[in-house]
Amino acid sequence: MRKTWSAYPYIFWIIIFTVVPLALVLYFSFTVKTPAGIQFTLDNFRRFSEPIYLKVLMRSITLAAISTVLCLLLGYPAAYILAKNKLKNKNALIMLLVLPMWMNFLLRTYAWLTLLERKGLINTILAHLGLPQLNLLYNEFAVVLGMVYNFIPFMILHIYTVLSKIDNSLLEAAEDLGSDPWHTFRRVVFPLSLPGVWSGITMVFMPAVTTFVIPRLLGGGQYTLIGNLIEQQFLTVGDWNFGSAISTVMIVIILLGMGFTSRYEKEQEGGGGLW
Repeated sequence: MRKTWSAYPYIFWIIIFTVVPLALVLYFSFTVKTPAGIQFTLDNFRRFSEPIYLKVLMRSITLAAISTVLCLLLGYPAAYILAKNKLKNKNALIMLLVLPMWMNFLLRTYAWLTLLERKGLINTILAHLGLPQLNLLYNEFAVVLGMVYNFIPFMILHIYTVLSKIDNSLLEAAEDLGSDPWHTFRRVVFPLSLPGVWSGITMVFMPAVTTFVIPRLLGGGQYTLIGNLIEQQFLTVGDWNFGSAISTVMIVIILLGMGFTSRYEKEQEGGGGLW
C-alpha cells in the first residue's frame, strides 16, 4: 500500500507537466479557429508540407546532424581519456566539463558573441599578429559552433559513463591473446561503448534540432531553424495552431529517433556487444 501511495506524486507530476501540455499541443495542431467556431482539420499539417517550411526542417536536421557528428568526434576521445587514463585530477576535469552547464544557457551563448564578433577577442588577436580578420559571426559556422559548445558535455558524459564501467579483465584477456591496442579498441572497447554513443547522439541531436536561441544570437536571425519557426508562430505571429502542428511533427521525429536508438541499445545488450 505504501508503494502505491508513493507513486501518486510522480503520476500527478507526469499528468500536469507532460500529459496536459502534450494534449494541448495535439488539440491546437488539429484545430483551427473559424467564424463558425473551432473546427478539426489537417490544414496545419498540409501547410507545413509547403517547400518553404520543408526547407527550414531540412536545414535544421542538417545542422543538428553536423553538430552531433562533431560532438561525437570530439567527445569520444575526451571521454576515453577521462575513463581509461589514470589521471590525478580526473574529478576536477569532470567538474570543469560540467561547470558550464551550471550557467544559464543564454549567458553561455552570449559569451561567444564577444569572441566571434568583428572586433571580438579572436579577430583582435589576429589583427595584432598581422593576419586578416575573419567573418566568424552570423553564419552557419557560428551556429554549429554554438551547438557543439553547448551540447558536447552530454556526449562526453554518456560515453564516459559507459567506458568507465567496462571490465578491465576483458582488455587484459584481449592483450593476453595477442591483440594490439588498436584491435582491442575496435573489437572490444568501441562495441561495448555503443550504448553510450547512441545515448549521447540522442541527447545532442534532440536539443540541437529544436534550439532557437543559438541561431538567433550567433546566426543573427539569418538562419531560421525549426525552433525559431515554432517560436515565431507562438510569440510573434500568434498562430498557435500552426506552431502546435510543427511541434507535433518534431515530437514524432524525436520519438522515432529515440525508439531507434533504444532498440539498438537493447540489441547490443542482448545480442552480445563484441564483434
